[in-house]
Amino acid sequence: MKKKRKLKEHEQPQVHEKLKGLELKIDKFGEIKSSLNIDQINQFLNENVKDKKLSDQDIPHKKTK
Repeated sequence: MKKKRKLKEHEQPQVHEKLKGLELKIDKFGEIKSSLNIDQINQFLNENVKDKKLSDQDIPHKKTK
C-alpha cells in the first residue's frame, strides 16, 4: 500500500496561480472558513472546470469575465 505524503505545518500545497493565498479551514461546528470571497472561488471554478451536468445537455459552457 502506498504511503500518503504528509505536509509539514509550514509547507503549503501547490495551487493555481489565481488561487494563491487560499486557505480553507473547518471550525468546530463544521462551517467552512475561507480566506477568499466565495464569489472569487465560484468565478475561478466557472472559468476552469467543465460542468458534467451541462455537458450531457449539449449546452455551451458559459464563460464570465
